[in-house]
Amino acid sequence: MSDPTAHPAVRRVIDAALRKGVTLEIRAFDDSTHTAAEAARAVGADLGQIVKSLVFVAPQDEGSLEAIVCLVSGSNRVDVARLAAVTGQRDIRRASAREANDLTGFVIGGIPPIGFAQPVRVIMDPDLGRYPTVWAAAGLPTAVFAVPPATLSILANATVAPITEERAVSTSTIDPAATP
Repeated sequence: MSDPTAHPAVRRVIDAALRKGVTLEIRAFDDSTHTAAEAARAVGADLGQIVKSLVFVAPQDEGSLEAIVCLVSGSNRVDVARLAAVTGQRDIRRASAREANDLTGFVIGGIPPIGFAQPVRVIMDPDLGRYPTVWAAAGLPTAVFAVPPATLSILANATVAPITEERAVSTSTIDPAATP
């Protein structure tokens, strides 16, 4: 692929990070890293290290939509009820592809955590903090960057809050054969 940093979408991501004093190293691929699994394979990372930037919308009084971007660990799914509780928005829903593009300025599969076309509220999954480095889209479905989760939170001005579905936990933790 030619220099990805020349693309306007990637440039917006790089410039947003530079405004906060962070230099990003962009990695570009010939094939798409559109899904979290594709991105994990491409960078040789655990699925949980991939940052999914998911766009949700909440209706506002004047008929417009507020964009809420959720930065979610690649192995997790957003729990809309939890997201509604965290944001205080009752009628929150997943954005359509067109809404996501209109509100962020990026296409699905390449939506980064920063560099949006307009101000956006960002909520970050605390599970991303389990890793020393996470990988996020850099404005295109074929470009990513690595960043420590704490830096990601600062860059995105994110609120870190539990917004994902509970994982199933086994209730049979006692081995009956071990009981006297």
